[in-house]
Amino acid sequence: MQDFKTTTDQLVSILINYAPRIVSAIVILILGFWIIKLIVRKLRSVLVKGEMDSSWAPFFASATNVILYILLILSVASIIGIQTASFVAILGAIGLAIGLALQGSFSNFAGGVMILMFKPIKLGEYIESNGVAGKVNDIHLFNTTLQSYDNKIIMVPNGVLSNNVIINYSRAKTRFVEWTFGIGYDDSIEQVRKLIIEEIFTDDRVINKAKPFVSVADLASSSVNILVRAEVKQKDYWDVLYIGFERVKERFDKEGIHIPFPQQDIHIIEQVKAAKK
Repeated sequence: MQDFKTTTDQLVSILINYAPRIVSAIVILILGFWIIKLIVRKLRSVLVKGEMDSSWAPFFASATNVILYILLILSVASIIGIQTASFVAILGAIGLAIGLALQGSFSNFAGGVMILMFKPIKLGEYIESNGVAGKVNDIHLFNTTLQSYDNKIIMVPNGVLSNNVIINYSRAKTRFVEWTFGIGYDDSIEQVRKLIIEEIFTDDRVINKAKPFVSVADLASSSVNILVRAEVKQKDYWDVLYIGFERVKERFDKEGIHIPFPQQDIHIIEQVKAAKK
């Protein structure tokens, strides 16, 4: 009974001594989380509006966020009474173990740095890499966020982006729209060329009106394929592409030009038929 009372007294004494520290630590932790979010949000806003390349903003914001959280944890540990040196040593050991387990994350971090340094992509650009495509929304510490045209959010590891081929559709000021139209072997190529030029190269958004590219691309099994290429501004690419298909199809229908479909002709030899009789 005496031992139980002694233990209880010791626990009460510890609680009385450490209660103010624990309360202070909790208050600082809550305030710290709020202040860090405010700082990171403000930093990102300043970086985006400043002269610095806006692609760096998410990266610096993520890095600042991690550093501030580490400093907050160290501060809280110091308030509670944990020796900072010991705590740092523990964090170092834990960090080493995590680092060995997450070597790919360091590769992604290095990839993010390489992307921001050499700038193969920037915020707002439309890219394709490793089988995915979308507009670059953010470049974070370890991954890059893409948004596809159907509004899917795609998270791509920076290591993958930095070590694979990147197709950047937005870097040039203009882009070539390509169509392939199939016509029958009995149709006039010159007539078709004239109709296509009238429907596509009269569009005000097409730049190379003076030298329209309309040429035979392939003599396929059931059609003559006509390749058309028109230069437009980046922002007009998709509109010109889709309206081009629609205009040419409607004009072909009006002029009696049919887009053929795959078919086979079967020829029966009369001698074979006679032999069977």
